[in-house]
Amino acid sequence: MLLPGDPRRVALPDLVCLPARADTGPDLPATIDLLSSELSARTPGRDLVLPAMLDVLFVQLIRAWFTERATRQSTGWCVALGDKEIGQSLRAMHDDPAHPWTVASLGKEVGLSRATFARRFAALVGLPPLSYLTWWRLTTAARLLQTTDAPLSAVAQRSGYGSSYAFANAFKREYGIPAGQYRQRHRANDSFVDTSIGR
Repeated sequence: MLLPGDPRRVALPDLVCLPARADTGPDLPATIDLLSSELSARTPGRDLVLPAMLDVLFVQLIRAWFTERATRQSTGWCVALGDKEIGQSLRAMHDDPAHPWTVASLGKEVGLSRATFARRFAALVGLPPLSYLTWWRLTTAARLLQTTDAPLSAVAQRSGYGSSYAFANAFKREYGIPAGQYRQRHRANDSFVDTSIGR
């Protein structure tokens, strides 16, 4: 599920159009053929298979769109994710936003000097590394607020904030309302709420 603030969702337009070309890779046409075959057949289990196949088709369409966009642009999140070093640093931040990352430690993580890393990151992503990290931490916090019953202190910790006070200030500055109020207003469907986190 792509929640508000997820960079994949931010990067997506309201409408995704892909040219009908053979260079989208073999997976997409094969999935379309398989889906077409399944739709025309009346075989047992069809109702179970179709939703899963539509999910796969959706992911492959988005992948193809990101690839298409990355080949036409020189900057942006899609391009940055495809860059070996900067993509690796983005994945590190996404995987562990609570880690005490610095520009130097991120550069070391991907084998670049601090200055080179900072320059390349800003050029590709459009933000300095620590500004992006702050944005990602608050995006992570917003997602946790929407999908879990974790106490605010646990949300703060998992998002990379050492104190609830610092988290509360940063969150209100980014979203314009306190974290607890944000949770009440933006709570995702209860079926997605994980009550085990932070307990």
